[in-house]
Amino acid sequence: MENTEKQQHKYGLIGKDIEYSFSRNYFTQKFKNLGLSNYEYVNFDYQEIDEFKTTLANNHNIMGCNVTIPYKESIIPFLNDLDVKAKAIGAVNTIKFTKNGLVGYNTDAYGFKKSIEPHLKKHHNKALILGTGGASKAVKYVLEELGIVCTYVSRTAKENQFTYTDLNKNKIEEHTVIVNCSPLGTHPNITEKPAIPYQYLTKDHLLFDLIYNPEKTAFLSAGQAQGAAISNGQHMLEHQAEESWKIWNS
Repeated sequence: MENTEKQQHKYGLIGKDIEYSFSRNYFTQKFKNLGLSNYEYVNFDYQEIDEFKTTLANNHNIMGCNVTIPYKESIIPFLNDLDVKAKAIGAVNTIKFTKNGLVGYNTDAYGFKKSIEPHLKKHHNKALILGTGGASKAVKYVLEELGIVCTYVSRTAKENQFTYTDLNKNKIEEHTVIVNCSPLGTHPNITEKPAIPYQYLTKDHLLFDLIYNPEKTAFLSAGQAQGAAISNGQHMLEHQAEESWKIWNS
């Protein structure tokens, strides 16, 4: 039993340019609070996802990882299995290292649902999802589960999606939930925001930004100025992190 206690338990975050990340500080503090001196959480900052192979070869004490932009989809081929929800969403943000290999999960969906539900009202029945990366897939999954019809918005024209230039007064008025899943506005580029016609937003709108640094992005500020309800991604992150911790310990 003594040897198990002293064994080093390593966890980490896989992403690109993630020095700013919330996860490392969050889990480092969590381990400290729980008195887990033999636990550590590190950043695996990759320019290319193939670097994951080197991490696996050089670290034999990893218990679990979180995955962030831009690797939530490209990590999947490296895994041995996917949880049912991760498979349905098509994106992974949590990996559990098991004796049968690496298993991918999606706790973004759980975190997003827990954090947006308190803000939803009856008239919030149509949503725009800004961005089409891995996180947006979890957002779409949850909104559809909640009975909200949603449409992706991206810079390039694709079937069943809007481009930013498609967003006129009618479309903005019709879609009363707008979720920013793009990285626009993240520190240090805090003046950037998605190119939507903010002048058509009203008090009936809810703007949700997955970004948490800064606390109030230019996107949220512009919405608030029009009377819209706003929420950032801080609670989503906390919920998804706790759900990851549950998975690693199950």
